Parts: sequence; C-alpha cells; structure tokens
Amino acid sequence: MKHLLKLLDWTPEEIADTLDLADKLKAEKKAGIKHHILEGKTLGMIFQKSSTRTRVSFEVGMHDLGGKPLFLSSKDLQIGRGEPVQDTARVLSRFLDGIMIRTFEQQEVEDLAKYGSIPIINGLTDFCHPCQVLADLQTIREYKGKDIKGLKLCYIGDGNNMANSLIVGCIKMGMKVAIACPKGYEPDETVVAWAKENGELLITEDIIEACKGSDVLYTDVWASMGQEGEAEERKKIFKDYQINDAAVEASNKGVMVLHCLPAHRGEEITEEVLEAHAAEIFDEAENRLHAQKAVLVKCFTE
Repeated sequence: MKHLLKLLDWTPEEIADTLDLADKLKAEKKAGIKHHILEGKTLGMIFQKSSTRTRVSFEVGMHDLGGKPLFLSSKDLQIGRGEPVQDTARVLSRFLDGIMIRTFEQQEVEDLAKYGSIPIINGLTDFCHPCQVLADLQTIREYKGKDIKGLKLCYIGDGNNMANSLIVGCIKMGMKVAIACPKGYEPDETVVAWAKENGELLITEDIIEACKGSDVLYTDVWASMGQEGEAEERKKIFKDYQINDAAVEASNKGVMVLHCLPAHRGEEITEEVLEAHAAEIFDEAENRLHAQKAVLVKCFTE
C-alpha cells in the first residue's frame, strides 16, 4: 500500500515513474482510449479547505479510471467536531478503498495514514501540496523535454506550502531552485535543511538575482486560503514580489511561466505576463487531472 503524504517520502524513481504514467494516461485520454484501472474502487474526498480544481480533477479522474468519487465536506464528518482522527481513519477504512484529504494540518494527513488501512493522498495542507507539484513537473517535462536535470526553477513570493513542495520535487528531479521572498517569509526550515544537503537551493530577497539563469518562473497568491484577513497587509509586504517583464527578462531566453492558480492579476503576476504564458499555465492546470490519475493508480495498485 502506497500513500502520497508529502514528496519527501517518495524517491526520485517513484516520482519519475508517476510522471511517465501521467503522460501515458494523458495520451490515452486524448486518444479516447478507456483505462478503467480502478473499476470498483471508491475514493473518499475529504475537503476541510474548498477547491474548484482539486475537487473537479479528482472526481473526473476517478470516473476516467472506472472508480467512484465520494465528496465529503467538513459538515459531513465528525472529524474536527469531537471524533479523533484515528477513529475516523479506522471507520472510513472499512468503507472506502482510499482517501484524498485537503486540510490545514499536515499531522492530520499523517495520522490518517498511521491509523487507517487504506491509501491516503494529500490534496493540500499548510505544509505541502504534492499533487500540484507533480502536475508542475509534468508540464515542465512537456515543454522542456523529459530530461529536466540541471534546469533551474525560480519561485517568487511567499515561502508557503507551494514553495516547500517545489523545492523538494524539483531537487529530487535534479533541478536547481531559487526562492525570492521577503525576510521572515522563507520556506519551512526542515525543507531548506534537506534541500541544502541534497541539491542546489538559493534563498534571497533579490528577485533579479533569483531569476538569473532560470528556465522556469513560478508564483502563487500572496494571501493563501485562511489568510484572507491578512490580505491587505500582505499586499504591502509582497508588492515587489511579482512575475513581470523585468523578471522574465532577467531569466533565460524561452523561460516558461507557471502559476498554480487562482491568479490575482496585477499582484503576484502581471496581466501581460500571464496572458503571454497562458498556454503553459493552463496546460499546468489540466495536468492536475493526469498527474492525480497517475497517483491514484500508483496508490491503489501498489
């Protein structure tokens, strides 16, 4: 039984195999070839944080694979209203074949895996977002070729869950990473320590320095879900941390631009840059479907 709790748990070979499978499933879907690999399987989808892309992509993915998705909002569960997560894990393991959870605390995901007896997939926590980064890596390979070793990704903005997962995923695939963020908003210390032991990571307040030599530029919203009350203050802090013409010009020729969406045009990315790179950004969004289908197959069948 395999889980996807965080990319730190997966080997580079496991990540590469999953990306190869995602490419195969995408090609088959485009060709109209059915692949009901998970026929008869049911995925419980727990959403303590709402999401358009995560819900739709996992629901469609399970249908494509011949399985059934079951949406469970925080209102549908006793978890968080008195029932311990270990009891929820044990009960749901009797009904379902796997769980995808999108929540706040990483420990909640880890506990579901510890006490349950079915695969657990992390749809997002405050610590990491592994499914998104697998889609990002799939997109980079589509545009830059399967051998992405040695390429450089520059992330501009808050050192949040996306920054954490990008650092891990890119370094495990042999890429270099630069993070441009304000002081005090760096990525998780444990992730940074791991990265410095296992790859090449630059963290700087200087956006142009971070962009130099970059093959991929990446950003995320300045205020993530749950930080809406801090939005105006964060706009002041992050006002200069934007993917704009200057960032693109400081990067390598042919740099691709990615954004995990939703995008706040005029804040973390300009309207002009987003539209100029809309093809790769919306291919990236589509690849959530294909990468997550590959994760489902790996977790349900291995």
